[in-house]
Amino acid sequence: MSTNFASVLPGLSEPEAGWTSGPRGMKSGAAWLASATQEEIDGFLGGLGENALLSLPWIFDFWALPHQLPPEGAWKTWVIMGGRGAGKTRAGAEWVRAMVEGATAAAPGRVRRVALVAGTLEQAREVMVLGESGILACSPPDRRPKWIASRNMLEWENGAVAQLFSAHDPERLRGPQFDAAWTDELAKWPKAEETWDQLQFALRLGAHPQQVVTTTPRNVEALKAILRNPSTVVTHAPTEANRAYLAESFLAEVEARFAGTWKGAQELQGLIVDEVEGALWTPAMIAAAQAAPEPAEMRVVVAVDPPVTGTKTSDECGIVVVGADTRGQAGTWRAMVLADRTVRGATPDGWARAALAAMEEFGAERMVVEVNQGGDLVAQVVRQVDPLVPIREVRAMQGKRLRAEPVAALYEQGRVGHRRGLVKLEAQMAQMAHTGWQGQGSPDRLDALVWALTELMIAPSGRIGRPGVRMI
Repeated sequence: MSTNFASVLPGLSEPEAGWTSGPRGMKSGAAWLASATQEEIDGFLGGLGENALLSLPWIFDFWALPHQLPPEGAWKTWVIMGGRGAGKTRAGAEWVRAMVEGATAAAPGRVRRVALVAGTLEQAREVMVLGESGILACSPPDRRPKWIASRNMLEWENGAVAQLFSAHDPERLRGPQFDAAWTDELAKWPKAEETWDQLQFALRLGAHPQQVVTTTPRNVEALKAILRNPSTVVTHAPTEANRAYLAESFLAEVEARFAGTWKGAQELQGLIVDEVEGALWTPAMIAAAQAAPEPAEMRVVVAVDPPVTGTKTSDECGIVVVGADTRGQAGTWRAMVLADRTVRGATPDGWARAALAAMEEFGAERMVVEVNQGGDLVAQVVRQVDPLVPIREVRAMQGKRLRAEPVAALYEQGRVGHRRGLVKLEAQMAQMAHTGWQGQGSPDRLDALVWALTELMIAPSGRIGRPGVRMI
């Protein structure tokens, strides 16, 4: 569909624009200007009135690239997915403008309350509001909103407001309500699923509330779930699409360094890469574990990786149940990951009860608990609920990757199987690489898995020195 530029340029009449269906039928005026002759450009600019010339820099429909313009249809979520510098932030800021602004500065727009959500409040402020492609920079002087720093809020002359939120604190989205939202770099949010869910509850004003997601993709379940939703539409562009607005030296450097690599596919092409380069657990290894037979007899343990704090905004408490057939020679033992009972936002009493419930459900003989963060208090928390529970306290002496490598070797040998329903645990496994953890937040589920398999398979075989673990 071509754009009628005469309809969006104030002061530009039909007679002044002999191309009212769009220059050469193109949707982007910038694309037309890039290919037009100097004579055509002079004729175009000479045909504009004073108001049109003044307005032209602020008419985003004229300058936008195809992936920066909202798709047609009754979508709920528009995901703008692209490489670094592809113009995603500008597209998000301009969409907010289009939704908030009316025919005049004081006239109401289509929405009145907007949520702006980023990984942190600082990122929301510095990128979405104050950045070179942020809302303030994109707004013409007579439509520019007022930035109220003390309230983390933008306020327009027509009464519309936009509030800033951080993905570190999803609970702040409880209570407020909105008819539009713009979320930036969702694939890097520390608590992506929880924040997104809270935003959906808050997006309840108006006849058809909508939201825009601008992000460089990563292989995270929160983003993939949004993309699978039938009410989601997607526009996509690589970094190269926005070449006209990027430094040539930047493009030359990143293309020379990352072209043809998994990081280049993600960061420059804007594609979701299913496999992390150098992953300890490949998709093939996880698929093999899912197809492995379950041992008839098993010794079962429940491993716990407690969070540093016990609040609603704290990290998850990893709780994983694993069984192993330890009969015969150590090199022939086989294990089965039975369940992931991880909890988030639980108090110490809450996660202790969840772990004990898992022990009872699967007939576990022991609880394995990491005590790096809480020391003796960790076991005390559990024994306050059940004084007789058998506990093995473990303390990590080396990093997560070094502890995980011997466990990944068990998978390479085909000695560990998985029951169904371990999607979130398997997603964390795929993000642990030889260079370290590549995912968001802390891999609490994976840590618990490592502790369980170390207890069942590695420590009894005499290899306890390698994972960097000390049994207490």
